[in-house]
Amino acid sequence: MLRLLSKYWWLLVLRGVLAVIFGIAAFALPGVTIAVLVLCFGAFSFVDGVFSLGAAWSARQEHADWWLPLLQGIAGIVIGVLTYLNPALTAVALLIYIVAWSFVTGVLQVAAGIALRREVKGELWVILSGVFSILFAIFIMWQPGAGALALIWAIGSWAIVWGVLLVMAGFKLRGAPHGLSQAPSGHPR
Repeated sequence: MLRLLSKYWWLLVLRGVLAVIFGIAAFALPGVTIAVLVLCFGAFSFVDGVFSLGAAWSARQEHADWWLPLLQGIAGIVIGVLTYLNPALTAVALLIYIVAWSFVTGVLQVAAGIALRREVKGELWVILSGVFSILFAIFIMWQPGAGALALIWAIGSWAIVWGVLLVMAGFKLRGAPHGLSQAPSGHPR
């Protein structure tokens, strides 16, 4: 897993930057309608899924944990496609899509971070991004009656924080070794 993530660290950074851009856009254009938000969210989750699939595909023969980004990619693509198949979704249906994607992504990121614990220090950023995504899903389900503006701001806030955490994880993994795993003491296994 470490070799996969350290080799493709830039995908985490790119995903994080896209999330921050999406979050800033949500704040900069608060008058945006739910329909436009649906399309933006669909595009974002689809592109994020494609990046995750790309990472999984390139690592499928080298790494046993390649299925984690595969599942995350499939989830993102499915939610993106479902969003575009029915752009006239109600706010409740949009919430369900967002919560499902955020929760699944969060659980899989926590699993990936736990898998990294055996190989590298600094996996905490991956775990934190997953925990934050899960907490976001719980918050949205707890407050389903929030107005459109509050929903846009909540999504924008989540996207910015999640994106920053992914960028930090990517840069932390950039310096990780591509070769042999390091034991906790720093000695090769």
